[in-house]
Amino acid sequence: MLFTSAVAFAVLGSGVRAQSPGTEATLTGVVSDAVCGAHHRMKGMSAADCTRMCVKAGQSYALVVGNKVYNLSGHSPELYKYAGRKVAVTGKLSADKLTVDSVTPAK
Repeated sequence: MLFTSAVAFAVLGSGVRAQSPGTEATLTGVVSDAVCGAHHRMKGMSAADCTRMCVKAGQSYALVVGNKVYNLSGHSPELYKYAGRKVAVTGKLSADKLTVDSVTPAK
């Protein structure tokens, strides 16, 4: 019984690891959506309009930095405003997700 309890705790414990809060970072790139990334596929539609349409359909905002795409979380009204534009986004970076604290136009 002691062995069974130990195995159960080990299995349950592996799914309850504390999430890393992320590292403070500022990334500069273009506001897009998670599906299109750097390549918008809607003919006759600007990158901004395509981004807004995809987000309205349920996709998340993303930031395209070179060849890398970061999923963005938070500050949707500002991201909507800057869709298709180059911005500097500051927030908590964890793997490929950035929890947004602020968005400003890039210089």
